Amino acid sequence: MTTPSQPQSAIGYFKWAFIVTALGLLLGAWLGWQSTGTIGGMATVFFICTVLAVLEISLSFDNAIVNANKLKDMTPVWQHRFLTWGIVIAVFGMRIVFPLLIVVIAAKIGPIEAIVLAAKQPGEYARIMNDAHLPIAAFGGTFLMMVGLTYFFDQEKDVHWIAFIEKHMARYATIKGIEIAFVLVLILVFSNFLEGDAAHTFVYAAIYGLLTFLAVEVVGGLLDASQQTMSAAAKGGLGAFIYLEVLDASFSFDGVIGAFALTQNLFVIAIGLGIGAMYVRSMTIMLVDKGTLAEYRYLEHGAFYAILILSVIMYCQTLVHIPEVITGLGGAALIGISLWSSIRYNRREQAEAEGQTVENV
Repeated sequence: MTTPSQPQSAIGYFKWAFIVTALGLLLGAWLGWQSTGTIGGMATVFFICTVLAVLEISLSFDNAIVNANKLKDMTPVWQHRFLTWGIVIAVFGMRIVFPLLIVVIAAKIGPIEAIVLAAKQPGEYARIMNDAHLPIAAFGGTFLMMVGLTYFFDQEKDVHWIAFIEKHMARYATIKGIEIAFVLVLILVFSNFLEGDAAHTFVYAAIYGLLTFLAVEVVGGLLDASQQTMSAAAKGGLGAFIYLEVLDASFSFDGVIGAFALTQNLFVIAIGLGIGAMYVRSMTIMLVDKGTLAEYRYLEHGAFYAILILSVIMYCQTLVHIPEVITGLGGAALIGISLWSSIRYNRREQAEAEGQTVENV
């Protein structure tokens, strides 16, 4: 597999994604034929796999940008490890093991029984997954909110896209723990709209999400510090790897749960979301290789705004259903606007530079 080292054509970056797409869609069509024995059934499963892949890609634009932001500071060795081992964890861990683990815990059954349940009683399996949506949304939403707020509450941040918001956030970053206090207040606000056990579940899951973020930050810092002591080349290694894996898991929560609205077949979901995950990997490599984040100065801002919006949506989903298409298009729209703003900025800078050149002549 290609690692971030030598820039290539845009198509070249997606070679493995195209291969996995072809194999995945063929496997999906085969599953459709095996389960229904009809051309119509085969076409239906093929279509669902395609839609799930598109859903995963649309939900993960911001994930690719944030991955690229972290990867650019990692050594080539750890970049390679994340883009090989990391994608295995992302595809098999989050798209297969994670849904099974939820059912194992919720239904108090063994892993093998959970697989049998997914294969023979997909309706019951989907019901258990949907019942677990509230704690998953609270946990994932809290983790992602901390990721987004930590980016903006940074006193060293000097590039601002929406200046009147970001300048104030950077100024108040000197107040220790301000982002944690903000998240805790939001947790209390949303818990007031829930009743009984639902409110308690939301609060506990959200607190665990907050603690997980803080634990990953602490453990990651300690690991990278110890590695740096042993070898300066190891900086940004295991700690950053763990951070990216937990981040990918948080991004995946929404897609995995939302996929059950299209199909209750775990294996079809794994195929569709797995295809999408490969495109996210390819986009990440391309962003790192081409230095796109440096070239488009507001693109990273758009990604972190999309993360904040996604975290709020996940909180809101504990109260009302929000279609996944809104989640995906909202994030993509923010990133598109930030890209357009970056292009405008570059053109303006270029025009000013050319004007100064003419004046000097």
